[in-house]
Amino acid sequence: MKKTLSILFTAAVSVSIAQPNFVKDSLDAYINREMKRWQIPAVSVAIVKDGKIVACKGYGTTELNGKTKVDENTLFQIASNSKAFTGTAIAMLDVRKKLSLDDKATKWLPYFSLKEKYASEQTTVRDLLCHRIGFQTFQSDFLNWNCNLTRKQVIEGMRNVTPVNSFRYKYGYCNSAFLAAGEVIPAVTDTTWYDFIKYNFFVPLKMERSSTQHKYIVADKNAAKPYTIILDKMEALDYANVDNIGPAASINSCVKDLSNWVLCQLDSGKFGGKQVVPYKALALTRSPNMISGGRGGNPAYPNNHFSMYGLGWSIMDVGGKVMYEHTGGADGFVTSVCVIPEAKLGVVVLTNTDVNGLFLNLREQIVQAYFDMPYKNLSEASFKRNEVGNKEANDELRDWKNRTMQKNLVQPKADLFVGKYKNEVYGDMEIKKEGNQLVLNFANHPMAKGKLEYMGNDEFMCTYTYKTWGITKMKVKYEDAQVKSVIVKVNDFVDYMDYDFKRQ
Repeated sequence: MKKTLSILFTAAVSVSIAQPNFVKDSLDAYINREMKRWQIPAVSVAIVKDGKIVACKGYGTTELNGKTKVDENTLFQIASNSKAFTGTAIAMLDVRKKLSLDDKATKWLPYFSLKEKYASEQTTVRDLLCHRIGFQTFQSDFLNWNCNLTRKQVIEGMRNVTPVNSFRYKYGYCNSAFLAAGEVIPAVTDTTWYDFIKYNFFVPLKMERSSTQHKYIVADKNAAKPYTIILDKMEALDYANVDNIGPAASINSCVKDLSNWVLCQLDSGKFGGKQVVPYKALALTRSPNMISGGRGGNPAYPNNHFSMYGLGWSIMDVGGKVMYEHTGGADGFVTSVCVIPEAKLGVVVLTNTDVNGLFLNLREQIVQAYFDMPYKNLSEASFKRNEVGNKEANDELRDWKNRTMQKNLVQPKADLFVGKYKNEVYGDMEIKKEGNQLVLNFANHPMAKGKLEYMGNDEFMCTYTYKTWGITKMKVKYEDAQVKSVIVKVNDFVDYMDYDFKRQ
């Protein structure tokens, strides 16, 4: 798109700078229209270009049909966008010679262990930060996400996971590994991860609204409320408490604060004329460590040539320049951040439903506008693709519900299933009879009961009280007419895998 000289007013700043027509003339209309399309109550956006914040504002209300307007200070859970902070923190310690990225993890965490002896002995701090320890993406998050385990228990639980891939062979996104990396910080510095992030980033970057713990967003009066969509109906959620995997996912922030983070990233680690992050540390976070995808893997950038992972940043090419980006997903939130230093451009998008493509489409739309790429409504195209998958998922759920209400469906005796079960990775689960209902009870997620309805063919529809886990199908295995085990599944948003719980 043609760029013109204009003045763009935002909630935070007013600057005179050349802007693409999409940003200058169409941004507000685009966002408001696409929010309605995706049913998103709250969106916040920031754009940084040529050392200036050229857009920094909120749209909508903090809750569905609410009265509190979203602004540049409205908090969102940014989830895995926390990883860039943790990766940068470890890189700073490497530059300061407090540790080496190639130190063995066991040097700092003697209790760290993986199932395979070689991987346990050879895993380095760098391996923990670039998703190459052998786990499949999200593997074991069924246990780790929003659970009641301590950080040490989560890390110790990694030894029970049978990796899908070979060590260092294939990219597999791993939250527990990032937690382990974050726990290296107190081992090296005698400072908590919370305080290291606060005093090395939040304070010098004037990120005055940002925090690292669940309790702060729960108590804040200007915080977006989380939502999901189930069978086309908007459902309110509780804020996920992921303090125990904090280095992977627990930061709360707003676009005003994240604009300062992006300014620092785009100015070689400087902010307000001061060197906050050594440039050598930034360079370490941006050095590719693992191939994460092939050519053309992103439909918005069909001509990109590579996708890799550094230390808390995904790395890909856009229009002949390198983009460092990340996304984040928590219960009721999906968010994205990107920086393109060669273009002096950075974009932040925060949203408060976990069923939308706009958080990424909008970011890509803005980037494409600055790169003079032909306009195509990426959000509309994404929504159409999503509609197909959403219809299939909803049809499947309705089919399961219809199966539970079949005439002449012979219900198995409830006592056949009542009892205690165990999975090597997750731990203990119990099936109880509550009134006429069979209910799954999870030791590490007391809020996440699963209500079972028989569908025939040794299958149950399982509706979780913890809505992020969704509605899934549970399969029963028998041996000598007795229940041997049950196969438990949660929403792919949390974990892609099935888990076999054996009867005790």
